[in-house]
Amino acid sequence: MAQIIDNEVNGYQRIELFDEEKTRQLAHHYTEILKLLGEDPEREGLLKSPERIAKAMQFFTQGYHQHPEEIIKSAMFTEDYKQMVVVKNIEIYSLCEHHMVPFIGKAHVAYIPNGKIVGLSKIPRIVDAYARRLQVQERLTRQIKDCIHNTLQPIGVAVVIEAQHLCMSMRGVQKQNSITTTSDFTGAFMTNKATREEFMHLIGVKLN
Repeated sequence: MAQIIDNEVNGYQRIELFDEEKTRQLAHHYTEILKLLGEDPEREGLLKSPERIAKAMQFFTQGYHQHPEEIIKSAMFTEDYKQMVVVKNIEIYSLCEHHMVPFIGKAHVAYIPNGKIVGLSKIPRIVDAYARRLQVQERLTRQIKDCIHNTLQPIGVAVVIEAQHLCMSMRGVQKQNSITTTSDFTGAFMTNKATREEFMHLIGVKLN
């Protein structure tokens, strides 16, 4: 990975991490795509666009190089706490694998510890690690749940994701206000209706 640090100007310093060879190859292909779309890659506004897009796509898909289970293991602690832990309204920015168009929204994650807890910041980090890949919302929901369940081995895990898919808003049916909700549960959240309803109440979501 190459690290580029611009000279600091007025207190602003930009740091970028990217693979130089991958950037070069991606930029070449994006130049060809611009031509196929009828654009002129040599015009002023597009001169650096292929390289910018190449770097952006590496950022958008950085989750392929992250290891969510290791993220959890890096901050696991023994604690005798068996009540629900909820982290809600975690921002999600992902790319739909069907059209490579963004879907954006929020994730709500809960677990009931079984002797082990995890540092709270690690839950948004594992959400990001899976979201920063080419995804479908259903798989993303399951992957987050499975990661917490398999690594932390809690009494139960609950994950709900609400997202707007731009492939539905910008193209296709062009429905601007549609929201897709997915959910997945294990353990007490699956078998105990009261526990599941408490979680849904806490995050303010109704599943009909």
